[in-house]
Amino acid sequence: MNDKKLLIVEDDPNLGQILSEYLSMKGYQSFLFRDGQEGLAAFKAQGYDCCLLDVMMPKMDGFTLAKEIRKVDKQVPFLFLTAKSMKEDKLHGFKLGADDYITKPFSMEELLMRLNVIFRRNGKGAHVQTDTFQLGSLLFDNKNHTLIRGKEVIKLTSKEAELLYLLCQNINSTLDRSAALKIIWGDDSYFNARSMDVYIAKLRKHLKDELKVRIITIHGQGFRLVSD
Repeated sequence: MNDKKLLIVEDDPNLGQILSEYLSMKGYQSFLFRDGQEGLAAFKAQGYDCCLLDVMMPKMDGFTLAKEIRKVDKQVPFLFLTAKSMKEDKLHGFKLGADDYITKPFSMEELLMRLNVIFRRNGKGAHVQTDTFQLGSLLFDNKNHTLIRGKEVIKLTSKEAELLYLLCQNINSTLDRSAALKIIWGDDSYFNARSMDVYIAKLRKHLKDELKVRIITIHGQGFRLVSD
């Protein structure tokens, strides 16, 4: 069980229940509330490590709730969940101090990866709480963007390191292509997708001497870092 406590404030009962159950299944402690007033009362009653806030809610909208939360805790990270995709709304959310902003509909895998990124960025530890991964005879040091094999040190670009880090976080599971594109490149456009393919090819070259480690393409879904 992860010790991270998540405050989920979502007025759609179906989505809220799915979010709560999925994140609980992934090890988080999830607490679901149906409107902004309930969410604020819950936040004041006990601390949380991250807040997932719907924007359009009765009694108190997500933006107002975020302002009230900030009066109580200046540091707690929060992420907006919303059907709104207008640039002005996103900018408003970030001005309020949001760590991220995800537009409905979204995949649960994308949300999980975004939470991991938020926790890592805020120094509270992501769901996978390490910056180093052993890949066969290679040691991947994400903090320093290097692959190390004995005395050999391979320097990675920031994009290579970000992509390999997401693959490592989902090792032996499929990394959703669209989710990874949105996290690393900002959107899943055709051109960014082609760019990702280039970086996948570069990572495969770095791993070519590792017989038990490989990146495979899962057609129509994404990529999987396999470690036997």
